[in-house]
Amino acid sequence: MKHDFNKVIGRRNTDSIKWDKADEDILPMWIADMDFEAPKPVVDAMVKRAEHGIYGYPLPSAAYHQSVIDWMKRRHQWEIKEEWIAHSIGIVPALHFVVQAYTEPEDKVLMLKPIYYPFMDAANMNKREIVSSSLILQNGRYEIDFEDFEKKAAMPGVKLFLLCSPHNPVGRVWSHAELSRLGEICLRNQIIVVSDEIHQDLVYKPHRHIPFASIQDTFGQNSITCVSPSKTFNLAGLQTSFLIIPAAAVRQKYIDYLETHCIRRPNTFGVVAVQAAYQYGEEWLEQLLDYLQENLNYLKGFIKEHLPSIKVIEPEATYLIWLDCRGLGMDGPALHEFFMKKAKVFLDEGYIFGEEGYGFERINIACPRSMLTEGLQRIEKACRTSNLI
Repeated sequence: MKHDFNKVIGRRNTDSIKWDKADEDILPMWIADMDFEAPKPVVDAMVKRAEHGIYGYPLPSAAYHQSVIDWMKRRHQWEIKEEWIAHSIGIVPALHFVVQAYTEPEDKVLMLKPIYYPFMDAANMNKREIVSSSLILQNGRYEIDFEDFEKKAAMPGVKLFLLCSPHNPVGRVWSHAELSRLGEICLRNQIIVVSDEIHQDLVYKPHRHIPFASIQDTFGQNSITCVSPSKTFNLAGLQTSFLIIPAAAVRQKYIDYLETHCIRRPNTFGVVAVQAAYQYGEEWLEQLLDYLQENLNYLKGFIKEHLPSIKVIEPEATYLIWLDCRGLGMDGPALHEFFMKKAKVFLDEGYIFGEEGYGFERINIACPRSMLTEGLQRIEKACRTSNLI
C-alpha cells in the first residue's frame, strides 16, 4: 500500500504540543513529532480495540513481546529474550528512573555533548553532577574525543554513561569500533551504559544502527537499552516505550524501582499500537525512509542555493537536522528570536543542547514537502530582509 506523505493534515486545536504551543502564525518545526499519519494497520488495530468498549487494566500478551523480539532480530540483528523487556512510560521518564535507581545524589553522570536536553535534566533535576565530554566537529562531521572521554570516565564518582545512539541532535550513527571503544572504557571504570536507541529505525542508507548491547555479552550485561516505536511510527502520545536489560540483577533493580513508585502497567492502546506497528508497519517505514531522504536532499539543496550562511550537518540518522547558523552572526538567544519573530518558524534552539550548541538550531523535516518548503522560504525571506544573505 502506497502512503501519501505529501498529505497535509490540520493539527491546530488537537491538543498538540507541537502545533498548539505557539501562535498560529508560527510554523512549528521543532519537537520530534512527525506530521504524518501513523501506518494504517496501527490505526485499524486501535479502532478495533476502541470498538470493544472496555478499557480495563492491560496485560501485554506473548504476541506483544514476540513482536518486539522479532523486530529487533529482523531490523537490527539482535536476539533478545522476553524476560529482558521491562516496561517504561516513556524514554525521558526512563532516563530519570535509571538515574534515581542506579546512582545516589552527588554521583556523576557522563554524557557526550551537545546532547538531547532531557539527558541533562535527568541528571540536574535529580541532583547528580553532569560530566560532559564534548564532541568534536571537524569537516562537517562530529567525532568522539576518546582521549577526553577516557579521562572523564576515570573521574571518581562516575556511575552512569548516558549514550544517545543514534545521536540527537548531531545525527551520528556510531560505528562498531566507536561503540566498542566506549563500551570497553565504561567496563574498565565500572560505569553502567544507558543507551537511548529511540531513533534506531530512522537511519539513512548506507548506515546501519548497531545496538550497543548486541556487540558483546559483557556490554549487554553492563547496559540498559531504551527503545520505543514512538519516533519510528509517530506514536509518541501512546506511551509505547520499554527497556531491554539483559542482566537479571540490573533488571531487577529497575523493576523494584518501578514497584516502589507503583508504575506497573502500559497504556492499553499503546500495547495494541506497538504490536501492530512491529508486525505490520515495515512497508510504511520503508516508504517513510525514502521520503525523509528526499526531504533531506531538498533541504540541503535549498540551503546551499538560497541560504549559504547556514551549513547543514549531514545526518546519518533521525529526521532532526542540526543546522550550523554561526554564519548569521548572532548569539544563541538572539538567533532563536530571529527564527521565531522574523522568520515565524519554531525551531529547537541549539544552546538548550549544551553550550556546544550555541549558534546552532535543530529543524524537524518529518513533514509534507510543501510544509518544509514553506518553512525554508520563510527563513530565506527573513534573512534577505535582514541583509544576512
